[in-house]
Amino acid sequence: MWKRSIWKSPLYALFFNFCEREHHLDSNPAEHVSLPRRWKRLPKSLSTDEINALLKPEEPETPSRLCDHAIFELAYASGLRISELCHLRLEQLHLDAGFVQVIGKGNKERVVPVGSSAIASLNRYLQSGRPALVTPKTPGNVYLTRRGTGFARVTMWLRMKKRAERAGIERALTPHMLRHSFATHLLDHGADLRVIQEMLGHSSIATTEVYTHVAREKLKDIHRQFHPRA
Repeated sequence: MWKRSIWKSPLYALFFNFCEREHHLDSNPAEHVSLPRRWKRLPKSLSTDEINALLKPEEPETPSRLCDHAIFELAYASGLRISELCHLRLEQLHLDAGFVQVIGKGNKERVVPVGSSAIASLNRYLQSGRPALVTPKTPGNVYLTRRGTGFARVTMWLRMKKRAERAGIERALTPHMLRHSFATHLLDHGADLRVIQEMLGHSSIATTEVYTHVAREKLKDIHRQFHPRA
């Protein structure tokens, strides 16, 4: 008779499935054993110091550097995905009202607020940076490459990565880390999870709840570091 502890192993469950399929067993003794959920890796976010380093304007100002700065400011201020940043168009900006209209996954539209720092950065780029990048064939995208075209995802990622290196960020930056930082820092400062879900464009609250695990891990780290009997 197979021991119950063996049945709990996902490897043995797969093995029994194979044996039954190949007719080595008449029935599968692990048929009703449910496999454990896949381990979900917690999202990585940047520290406040790292964010401040990334958002420090570079000198001298060039159209491309103004563009880079405006990308980082909006990514951190509003939690946009890199694809949403790449496809963001001028008509989706409502900076006087303090928000942007975003077309997310599944062509779902959402309205996301933009902070004063990001608005100032965007206005400076639109006035002094973007006009110098425009060509006769330039599309209506907000962010433009040096050739006056819209960004492909990989091109924007490389630009962000190089900017992070110049800012002294030692970790390998991914565009999603800014989105994670946006959500994590909001939660750290008391924002409601449902509000964060709405701004991120998550269809399910379960997707957003991963950030509560990040917050708990942070509390554990603080406890271990500072409590005398941790």
